[in-house]
Amino acid sequence: MTYKKIILAGGNGYLGGLLAKHFTNLAEEIIILARKPQPQNGNIKTIVWDGKTEDAWIKELENADLLVNLCGKNVNCRYTKKNQKEIINSRVVPTRLLGKVIGNLVNPPKLWINITSATIYRHAEDKPQDEYTGEIGYGFSIDVCKAWETSFFENDTPKTRKVALRMGIVLGRSDGAFPRLLNLVKFGLGGKQGDGKQYVNWVHEQDAVNSIEWLLKNQEIKGIVNCVAPNAVTNSNLMQTIRKTYGIPFGIPTPAWLLIIGARIIGTETELILKSRWVKPAVLLENGFEFQYGKIEEAVHDIVSLRI
Repeated sequence: MTYKKIILAGGNGYLGGLLAKHFTNLAEEIIILARKPQPQNGNIKTIVWDGKTEDAWIKELENADLLVNLCGKNVNCRYTKKNQKEIINSRVVPTRLLGKVIGNLVNPPKLWINITSATIYRHAEDKPQDEYTGEIGYGFSIDVCKAWETSFFENDTPKTRKVALRMGIVLGRSDGAFPRLLNLVKFGLGGKQGDGKQYVNWVHEQDAVNSIEWLLKNQEIKGIVNCVAPNAVTNSNLMQTIRKTYGIPFGIPTPAWLLIIGARIIGTETELILKSRWVKPAVLLENGFEFQYGKIEEAVHDIVSLRI
């Protein structure tokens, strides 16, 4: 086995499942910290934690090669005061807890990756935002990201390298944004959303997983890393690519005013669709990471071909 132990905090979701599957033949054991118990599956074991208090799960972190923190309430909801509090606390509280615990371990994880969000950057239609010169935006979602990363870096962990992985929208086969976009296309609603000029920072699920193992191997990299494909596309181009790949010649566009009404009906926020996220993965590119799916046409073709 290449690795001794991989820890996935809050790893019972979509990305956690992909990571567990990826490392199952590479690591002696994979520990998922989750709120609900699950039966052991091969070398994948679930340990119950609440993300708030120290308990028996702490000893599992000893001698781990990698800790990935995936905790966080889904932001696909209305930003009520209650939801805002839950969104922030579900990220900040577990992160601070892990930082406190790691500082007291004898042999803490060699690398701690906190999955944060590339939405921390401003609305950008003029130029891409990278780790060096990118400008931080404003608004609730950005406030969440800033509090999240502050809680991650506030504790000194001299024995543990830390990477805040600013993840883009993960395009995958079974969950996440892509199945929802494909359903719109299937029903003839896959036109541009808003004016369609807003950029989408995306990453294929395989590249998201590969980048995490790549960071584990490249021990000189730490700090902020953007995890997005190198070629961002506009919303209009994204929807056109999905339509073309699936064989649907047209798609009814959705104007911004209708998105606002629809968001209220289904309980979400239009920011998730209308904000222009143009982000560049400068650190990954400069250090030699090779994207398997660097262009949106390649990513969509791979995902659609396996869903048909």
